[in-house]
Amino acid sequence: MTNPALPFFHSELFDRDGAIYMGSRRDPAGCRVGLFGVPYDGTTSFRPGTRFGPAAIREVSSGLETYCPQLDLDLEDLAFADLGAVAIPFGAPEPVVAAVKTATEAVLELGLAPLMLGGEHSISSGAVAAVAERHPNLVLVQLDAHADLRHEWLGNHHSHACAMRRCLEVLPSGELLQIAIRSGTRDEFSELRRSKRLVPIEAMAATLAPYRGRPIYLTVDLDWFDPAVMPGTGTPEPGGFVWQHFATLSAELMQHNLVGADVVELAPQLDPSGVSSVLAAKVTRSLLLLLGTQ
Repeated sequence: MTNPALPFFHSELFDRDGAIYMGSRRDPAGCRVGLFGVPYDGTTSFRPGTRFGPAAIREVSSGLETYCPQLDLDLEDLAFADLGAVAIPFGAPEPVVAAVKTATEAVLELGLAPLMLGGEHSISSGAVAAVAERHPNLVLVQLDAHADLRHEWLGNHHSHACAMRRCLEVLPSGELLQIAIRSGTRDEFSELRRSKRLVPIEAMAATLAPYRGRPIYLTVDLDWFDPAVMPGTGTPEPGGFVWQHFATLSAELMQHNLVGADVVELAPQLDPSGVSSVLAAKVTRSLLLLLGTQ
């Protein structure tokens, strides 16, 4: 539910300099979705640069059409706000995760569905925590090459390698669906199989179908896509997926109650062609449309 009377809010939480996503507004009044960026890559363990991801997605978005033929929806029919970048401290991830939670709560207070652009995956637990407080029966759906179930990595409990472990700690339902994970430790895969959270790509839609009506948060680590189409990411993993797979998931999510989402781990400088940024912007377009139709 959108409140058209609300003024611009909590401007101290967001830096509004720079590009905005195509077709978006700065003022959230009358909008349905609130998009914001988190330019952070402080725990990157291989190739850094995801702090440049949110800006790159915005900058290339104008090269896309507003219309999505897979969803038969158009951004021109959606009022959504690009609120800017969350003002985050430099350094350790814990204050960044806390800032993300505060920013997501502010978006939710407006009655807007939050869509976060990263940045690295460690930030997702802050957004998931805020959304789960509003929706205690929240189901978390993860697209990712990696399980991200480590308890710690290189001594850091908030590493991007621990993203789903930290999300599980703030997810009251404990319901996490991990779509076609293809990389992780022996222990992580033992847990995936034991918990039955690992969803094969061919069973993606059928597995999600029973959750229709439940609130869903979708976290998209862009390394889920194959490096052939997404080379601009810090931890590429061969054997991934292409747009058609994401379109299949999007079609299923049209039948669901998507209440929040994020797109993380774009490192644009690692792909001089710019194609990775365009793919990330297209994923963002689909999520804006899905969140805006709820």
